[in-house]
Amino acid sequence: MDVQQEVVARRPARPKRADARRNYDQIVAAAEVEIARAGARASLEEIARKAGVGSATLHRHFPTRWALFDAVFHDQVEMLCRRAEELAGAQEPVEALADWLKAVAFYGATSRGLASALLVNVARTGTPSGSNCDVMLGEAAERLLQRAQQDGGVRLDVASCDLLTLVNAVSLATETHPDPGPEAARLTELALAGIRPN
Repeated sequence: MDVQQEVVARRPARPKRADARRNYDQIVAAAEVEIARAGARASLEEIARKAGVGSATLHRHFPTRWALFDAVFHDQVEMLCRRAEELAGAQEPVEALADWLKAVAFYGATSRGLASALLVNVARTGTPSGSNCDVMLGEAAERLLQRAQQDGGVRLDVASCDLLTLVNAVSLATETHPDPGPEAARLTELALAGIRPN
């Protein structure tokens, strides 16, 4: 079994029974709210309370806090990737890229350290995340960037990893701002002026 198969096998699967699936979804939804409020220090007990489940139910679905946080992060990244697909077909390429990057920055800032906490945990434990979020975001960014470059609206020396690094930096810089989401989107808009052709 290779590392990726091992990680996927370790990640909690979404349950099949309706009641278990409902509990799973309620836990993830409550975790999203609590993480937006408290960041990576979010209390598992508070998440269970808001989800209307007991602590044992939460731990049955998510044996560690990092398994829960990874599930929350993965669900949000899936939404961002769906948004990239919508934007790719609905707007001018440069506007689509800019709008999507602002959405990524907004999420990064309002998740209050979730992504960086997950990365620190991966480095500390040596256990990679099972969510594959970095690959998903990279592919979404690459599709939008290529369209924008083909349209002549973005310099050809800009790479998708450059843009995601930029957005991550903005998110980290604004996560403690009193209104982090809009501030992250505003700073991303300013930063994107540098990717336009001279």
